Amino acid sequence: MDLMESTAVTGTDLVTRDAAVIADALRMRYTAMDIASGEGAWLTDSSGKRYLDFGAGWALAGLGYSDRRVQDAVAEQMAKSTFAGLISSINQPAVELAEELIALTPGDFPKKVWFGLAGSDAAEAAQRLLMRASGKRRMVSFIGGWHGMTDGTMGLSAHPSLSETPSGGHVTKIPFPYPYRPPFGGDGENLTDQCLNYLENYLFRTICPPEQVAGVFVEAVQADSGDVVPPPDFLPKLRALCDRHGLLLVLDEIKIGLGRTGRMFGFDHAGITPDLVLMGKSLGGGLPLSAIVGREEVLDSGSGVALFTAVGNATCCAAGLATVRAVREDDLPARAARTGAYLQHRLSEALAPFDIVGEVRGLGMIKGIELVTDRVSKEPNQPAAAKIVYRAWELGLILYYAGNWGNVLEITPPLILSEEEVDTGVAILAQAFDDVAHGRVSDEAVSAFAGW
Repeated sequence: MDLMESTAVTGTDLVTRDAAVIADALRMRYTAMDIASGEGAWLTDSSGKRYLDFGAGWALAGLGYSDRRVQDAVAEQMAKSTFAGLISSINQPAVELAEELIALTPGDFPKKVWFGLAGSDAAEAAQRLLMRASGKRRMVSFIGGWHGMTDGTMGLSAHPSLSETPSGGHVTKIPFPYPYRPPFGGDGENLTDQCLNYLENYLFRTICPPEQVAGVFVEAVQADSGDVVPPPDFLPKLRALCDRHGLLLVLDEIKIGLGRTGRMFGFDHAGITPDLVLMGKSLGGGLPLSAIVGREEVLDSGSGVALFTAVGNATCCAAGLATVRAVREDDLPARAARTGAYLQHRLSEALAPFDIVGEVRGLGMIKGIELVTDRVSKEPNQPAAAKIVYRAWELGLILYYAGNWGNVLEITPPLILSEEEVDTGVAILAQAFDDVAHGRVSDEAVSAFAGW
């Protein structure tokens, strides 16, 4: 057979071949899903079966899988040149995208943009540049936070799945205001004050002097800890605390930015202005792209001290420019707010009969369904999460589970999702819940998938 001749490929073939050649170090599989193509909010596997996607590749595919504006921008740029970078040259798509991002973010101070390839390198560069600009060596972040998978950002994070990495000794990690599971116990009243007072009136006076702290890293919605939406007063009070002590505030919008929460950025709900904003995932329209937008004095604190050969390449920046413009042209933040409210209602209604549902929460088009063994003890129920995700896949719906205890079903669909597609997805999810509740999904079925 001619090597160029196409042959039929089955999902079973790909599962076997994938297991043989793809490193476990980069695999976090929940099912045997393979992706052959995608259109809108739907994916198709190699056998031709279609799946409604409630995950968007961990919130990356904000525009879905077939936006012509992004496809055309990439094709047009690649036809001009397969590579044009930023390190030792200039390219128009990167400059135009930087101008758009600066206009998109608040702040009446001089701003610039740093480009990278993933959210991890954006957080890594932000940490490095903050320390360089301030001359300070300490950072503050929040328990449950996930800022990346490099050694530096794993140390900056405080998620259980990253706890084996021996780094981050310079980072003081404090409780995040988690309303369903108040870190200081009780009913969660004055939760913001409890968390921030612990930092300001205890840690700052003992082991973490604020004059040694360069900045604070935080997510407006803490995604990977379980899609936790903090109380409304949290970010305004955190901003005020940073101002009192001269600390720079870094908002990690890598997963929730560009419209997912129902506003352009998650911090827009709080009406605050960060010093640095981290972007990634959906920014590249499917291609690897990240960015830091923020204070010029930080991003200009050294020449060539945070770079990679392919950063700011014209193709990824062309895709990013098309993505940002599509988000604005289609007013996707407003659409996410409307569809997200409908999704919240439908989930709460459809899943109410199931006692393992502790809480359905979220903001816009990021939702977390916290599973428990019972609603009184709130004991995390990770086995149920694994089985529901697996059964939903069998029925034609893609979603994942995350959380500090691996017990939260995460729903982050493409922002273009329609209400009819919400109904379809919720109906499948409710069926998956019912099948798991009645013992129709075995332990053996999910045993091959480690998940989170």
